[in-house]
Amino acid sequence: MKNQQFAIIGLGRFGSSLALELMDLGYEVLGIDRDEEVVGNMSNFLTHTVVADATDEDVLRSLGIRNFDCGIVAIGEDMQVSILAAILLKELGMKQVVAKAVSVLHGRALEKLGVDRVIFPERDMGIRVAHQLVTPNLLDYIELSKDYSIVELTVPAALDGKTISDLELRSRFGCSIVALQKLNGCIVAPTSMDRLTSNDIMVIIGTNESIHEFESSLDEYEEGQ
Repeated sequence: MKNQQFAIIGLGRFGSSLALELMDLGYEVLGIDRDEEVVGNMSNFLTHTVVADATDEDVLRSLGIRNFDCGIVAIGEDMQVSILAAILLKELGMKQVVAKAVSVLHGRALEKLGVDRVIFPERDMGIRVAHQLVTPNLLDYIELSKDYSIVELTVPAALDGKTISDLELRSRFGCSIVALQKLNGCIVAPTSMDRLTSNDIMVIIGTNESIHEFESSLDEYEEGQ
């Protein structure tokens, strides 16, 4: 298990999908829902699960919610409960608060409350969001099949000036850069000698495992700066 911890409030279709993908990526997940049956169904798949009212401040305090790295309010149609839960997470000092919105108005209300990121499930599938939450440089994630994906990654400052050859993508990770989006245009099928500039966008294709290994290597590059 990785060190980063997520608390997901609401284990409906979206919340469950997000929770399971975060678990698959190796992160710890606490699942919270009012429905005992729903919690029971997820208890064997998540790090921790609890039947609780997310609008009860004392309950959230008792769960040590402020110690989690990110809280996701994935509650469905009950806008009032969603907003109250988001307010409590912010007031309790959670580092990052993400919330699902069911309408544009709902999204605006959440933004006004200072929610760090508002998700519209129609546009953001749970699997894609999971990858974006744990990979700061990730802009987009498209699952081609069970084993293969295409991702868009922002080039971090640590890779500024390096060539594609320097990354040793194919030999070290088994994935490839198929396009490079620069300020002055897009390079399709870039060569090994094309240079990266900070904030370029790399379009990478490969197995889920190879891409995940490359994503992890970006953290090592940045730590080495």
